[in-house]
Amino acid sequence: MLANQPHTIAACNARLAAVGDALYAIGGKWKLRIIVALMEGPRRFNDLQRTVAGISARVLSNELKEMEMNDFIKRNVYVQTPVIVEYELTEYSRTVMPVVEALSEWGTQHRAYVQNKGREESALAV
Repeated sequence: MLANQPHTIAACNARLAAVGDALYAIGGKWKLRIIVALMEGPRRFNDLQRTVAGISARVLSNELKEMEMNDFIKRNVYVQTPVIVEYELTEYSRTVMPVVEALSEWGTQHRAYVQNKGREESALAV
């Protein structure tokens, strides 16, 4: 528990519910990666698919629809020939940036930890 919160079953259940809500909105393999890809600015569908390596067109399309419903992204359609569709982050999506930054920092630390742990185990085996 956080330092400022009491250690009660109700507080624990409230935290579990809050984490569940957050994971529902931004969880899964792709949503945060799409948000990171859009941090550079608006992108078209094919550009997003190239940037987010490994995502299929069908999955990207579904993720974008869910993210639009949750107000994380905005879909802009420019009526011209050919029609251009771009996706961009909304102001609301900016509220998740501290989470993205924290995950990025932790991911970097974790990668270094795992790599160093592997080196230490190799050194012990010799």
